[in-house]
Amino acid sequence: MGELVRITHPFPPLYDDESRILILGSFPSVKSREQKFFYGHPRNRFWAVIAALTGAPVPEPDDIPAKKRLLHENHIALWDVIYQCDIIGSSDASIRNAVPTDLGPIFETARIRQIFCNGATSYSMFQKYQKDRLGREAIRLPSTSPANAASSLDKLIQAWQPVAESLR
Repeated sequence: MGELVRITHPFPPLYDDESRILILGSFPSVKSREQKFFYGHPRNRFWAVIAALTGAPVPEPDDIPAKKRLLHENHIALWDVIYQCDIIGSSDASIRNAVPTDLGPIFETARIRQIFCNGATSYSMFQKYQKDRLGREAIRLPSTSPANAASSLDKLIQAWQPVAESLR
């Protein structure tokens, strides 16, 4: 299975002063760490879900500028709940010794109306480390990860409708 490796988040959050919703992942996958951008695994459905919710085309897997434009144009901020941890590969279940991310700069810059968590680990880590610190609630959404094989793309798009509603 591999061994636990201590990793610090390798890239910054994506947000600007126009961001209105914040989507939080847990910690970047191996592929995302290699790309130095969010949801880099080609089978992660995040980009297809966001494109469907916004009516935009799905960005090409390696087109990070197009992904950034899609998020900025729709006032979506992205970051992860965990800044540093011990992890085996991309396995959320293996995460140990988590150090939470400082979400303060996002809230100091943007008027975030709603926080969403992409998956169970993101949500549980938000509840543990961020909820009281921020004094804010988050909505748990099903993970777009390929590890969540139980959810088809259509089911994910339906479950992520609260994101689309928050963008209106």
